[in-house]
Formats: sequence, structure tokens, C-alpha cells
Amino acid sequence: MLDTVEQPGQSLSESGDLSDQPKDCSIRSISNHGFHNIAYRDWGDSEHDQTVFCYHGLTRNSHDFDPLASELSKQRRVVCPDIVGRGRSDWMTDAAAYNLNQYNVDAMALANRIGAEEFDWIGSSLGGLMGISWAGHENSPIRKLVVNDIAPVVPFAALRRIALYLGDDPIFRSLDDVEAHMRKNFAPFAPMTDADWARMARNGAVESESGYKLAYDPDIVQNFRRYWLVFHFSLWRYWDQIKCPVLVLRGTESDFLTLSLVKEMKKRLPHMDLIEFEGVGHTPTLNAPEQYDQVIDWLTSN
Repeated sequence: MLDTVEQPGQSLSESGDLSDQPKDCSIRSISNHGFHNIAYRDWGDSEHDQTVFCYHGLTRNSHDFDPLASELSKQRRVVCPDIVGRGRSDWMTDAAAYNLNQYNVDAMALANRIGAEEFDWIGSSLGGLMGISWAGHENSPIRKLVVNDIAPVVPFAALRRIALYLGDDPIFRSLDDVEAHMRKNFAPFAPMTDADWARMARNGAVESESGYKLAYDPDIVQNFRRYWLVFHFSLWRYWDQIKCPVLVLRGTESDFLTLSLVKEMKKRLPHMDLIEFEGVGHTPTLNAPEQYDQVIDWLTSN
């Protein structure tokens, strides 16, 4: 039981960032605890022959892909969802539902709703883990996979860094304060201009009666700590089964995707391609031509 609802939202031309105007939409998906809405931004002509899904990182949202989607939508349809608990999507009533299986159920519901039987997948961090698990299944609908700065396992040092701020629920007096918070916690992101940071703050916070709050459910930390810090979650069994073309993006300063992990990924999946961005940490933001042009070229030429 799925439906589509177009929702009003600020267009990129109104915000002064980009000229394209994607549709802000949502679908209804299901969990063990009932129904919930998944928001997504739908770029480009729905009649394009090819579709690309862009999935964001752990506490991020669909707006992270605005610059890339604007360019990519000239060639194909680009769908950028807010993973449940983030952005404009609903929060779950039970924190245990914030897990990879639920995220994949929601992604399948969205793919089915828009009629995408085969598609490309660009995933940053958590979105990359989702893509790995999809591509590693038999009869996967993923045609080409782009994994942005993540491996099938995550080093403990990187997990510990994220855990230091994940789960906080701060209140900010202004968007300037939100921006300062993001500049501190997402310092490894690159490239980022002052305009990029301001856009991230504007799209990553919601205004409440008491002030601005971050646009994600702080309860997502519960399963994050359980699966990653306690059980050392691994997706190698899916990585080893991937047959589609794969491009891995890495920031050379990344603490999530180390050189040793890249070597192991290449050893286990020889057909993997790699692009590295100098001086960039976790994660490459794909918001400037020097990054997204290479991704678009790879999708087009392979």
C-alpha cells in the first residue's frame, strides 16, 4: 500500500543556489510498527531512459546531492530520498527500526513506486552501505554502483569520532549557530565554501518554538552503537558477490575508508574502479565540478 504525495518546498531558484527545480514528493512505506512517509526530491524528466538514486550519509539529507543532481538530471532522472528519521521523512516510533533492513525496504518501496526496474546508485557513507547490500544480492536491480567513502566495515576510530556528537539534541538560537555546529562536526567534508556551509545549515535544521533543531532523529544513535560499536557490523559477504560496475570514491584524509580497506576491497572485487580526492576527509561532498564531473563521466562511459 503505497501512495505518492507532492509536497510544497522551497525551490533551489528561490534559495538562490541553483536554477533547477526538483519536485518534492513522498511515498508511504511500512515497518513492523506501522506506516511512515519517506520524502524524496525528484529531479529531471521522469521519461528519461535511465534513473539514478542518491542516498545520503548517517545524519544527512537529500539536499547533499543538490549540485550533483542538478547536473546529472540533464541526462537522466535523479531521485534523492531522505532516509527515514532524516530530513522531511517521518521519524520512527521505535528506535530499533533504524537499521539497514528497514532502509532497504523503504528504498525498494520507492523504486517500485516510480517504476524503476533497473537504476544506478550513488551512496555516501550510509547510503554506500545500502548500495553494497543491494548490489550484492542475486538479481540486483543496480546497474552501476558508486560508493562514496565507505567500506563494507568501518574502522573503530572513525565510529568513535562520529559517536562523540551523534545522539545529541541541541537547540540553536539561529542558523548561524547551526552552521558553526556543522562546520565543527563536519570539518572533514570538502570541498566546502561559505555558501555551501550556509546551505547545509539551512537544509539541515528545522525551526521549533524553542529554536532551531537538527533535521534528524537523535534516536538513530541507539542502533548505530549497537550494530557498529558492539557487534562490528560487516558487509563483506555482499561486497564479494557484486557483479555490476563499481566506482569507489575516497578522500585521501578519510578515517572511514583507509588505504588498507581500499586494498582489501580491490583484492576481493578486482573490477572496482577508484577515484581519490586529495586533501579531503570523510566525505567528499560531490558539490563541485572537480568531483561530480568525474562521477558523471564514469556513469556515462562505463
